[in-house]
Amino acid sequence: MAVNLVLSFALAILISSSPTAVGVDATEELKEAVLTLDAGNFSEVVAKHPFIVVKFYAPWCGHCKQLAPEYEKAASVLRKNELPVVLAKVDAYDERNKELKDKYGVYSYPTIKIMKNGGSDVRGYGGPREADGIVEYLKRQVGPASLKLESAEEAAHSVVDKGVILVGVFPEFAGMEYENFMVVAEKMRADYDFFHTSDASILPRGDQSVKGPIVRLFKPFDELFVDSEDFGKDALEKFIEVSGFPMVVTYDADPTNHKFLERYYSTPSAKAMLFVSFGDDRIESFKSQIHEAARKFSGNNISFLIGDVADADRVFQYFGLRESDVPLLFVIASTGKYLNPTMDPDQIIPWLKQYIYGNLTPYVKSEPIPKVNDQPVKVVVADNIDDIVFNSGKNVLLEFYAPWCGHCRKFAPILEEIAVSLQDDQDIVIAKMDGTANDIPTDFTVEGYPTIYFYSSSGNLLSYDGARTAEEIISFINENRGPKAGAAAAVDEKTQIDAVEEEDTDGLYTAYNRDY
Repeated sequence: MAVNLVLSFALAILISSSPTAVGVDATEELKEAVLTLDAGNFSEVVAKHPFIVVKFYAPWCGHCKQLAPEYEKAASVLRKNELPVVLAKVDAYDERNKELKDKYGVYSYPTIKIMKNGGSDVRGYGGPREADGIVEYLKRQVGPASLKLESAEEAAHSVVDKGVILVGVFPEFAGMEYENFMVVAEKMRADYDFFHTSDASILPRGDQSVKGPIVRLFKPFDELFVDSEDFGKDALEKFIEVSGFPMVVTYDADPTNHKFLERYYSTPSAKAMLFVSFGDDRIESFKSQIHEAARKFSGNNISFLIGDVADADRVFQYFGLRESDVPLLFVIASTGKYLNPTMDPDQIIPWLKQYIYGNLTPYVKSEPIPKVNDQPVKVVVADNIDDIVFNSGKNVLLEFYAPWCGHCRKFAPILEEIAVSLQDDQDIVIAKMDGTANDIPTDFTVEGYPTIYFYSSSGNLLSYDGARTAEEIISFINENRGPKAGAAAAVDEKTQIDAVEEEDTDGLYTAYNRDY
């Protein structure tokens, strides 16, 4: 499974929002609040605004449709408040905007980016997906990077158990430590909330007698708070990123977990995911064991997650899993995927040891191999991709598609036309594979649909990024195909003969082969 595809899937199914009804009149008014951008006007519009938020969406995406009225409402509120914040949107699924999609790393929908200073400063949006939350989050991004706390009431209101909060404690608001804290706060404000105070006694946890300078990181997981006295900029950033990330990420409907999930799936490590019903009477034992596993195997490049099966229906559908297998421990790694279904809490650590030792057999999701595969476009599944593509000795054009993809449906008759045109050429195979129903080998990078690859009979694997017309694709195939099977055999035979001729001093073998 290509890493980017896993990331794309993960973010698409994990990040959701609740739709809010918007009346007809209000919708008409709100439509004017969000700017519509494309490849033609993007750079010009972004350059004009010191602070612009861009939503990259796909028209078919359910989460995008849910977000749309909230985003429009937030844009209208921000405009009426006369804040220097502009909201815009880009149809990232439109082929004309592919360069924008690639430039800003849009692997899932919707993806929201904050662009400041004419687009020179681009950051991810880590806030809520409902109108009021969007507005409040963006207000904080426009104001000071860190807010001053002066009372216990302010601290209690600000340091809440719904995210990672940074509070700098300083004897005075000056000096290298304070200045570096403010620089880091500005840089990381899109993902974390920053505050500062001169009085640690107003803070809800930790040593309340410290005078500082010190940074206290509050979090709703693990040890709940941790301090650092290292104010080097790089050291402070690393402290926040490491200490502000849970040892075990929680997969549920809580939107405050979204940024942790994004980082979890984007980290280049093996992914261990435990899915269990959070209503299971053994849930505390499962949580305890997965946290112990995370501590025990922290040096084995494994990231850990515990998920509520009640929110994981699309995960199970995507990976071909069954709810009857819950409690289920699932590992995705570069070597494959591994399953341990209907397990008990005390089996978690021993099974993960077997994975680390390399004693487990990978699980492969595949549709059944077709009993009849005689149509012009051949059907490839995970269980026959080696036979049809890599080991056939033929030139294979393979399309990865999704059943719901509009571009794939549009391309289907073109692929059929290509297959019919070339069906008399025994050295060419035109094929397709449902990328949502089969595991895709890591040889291929599939970040969207349709994705087209060509594997030549000589063993060259090429991605096709040209025009999706029969004429262009047939030309591409002919330009990159390997030698015909008969020609390849003749070349091999000639190579063998030439090698013998070099050693045949009497010329007898050469004469024999020329006569016959």
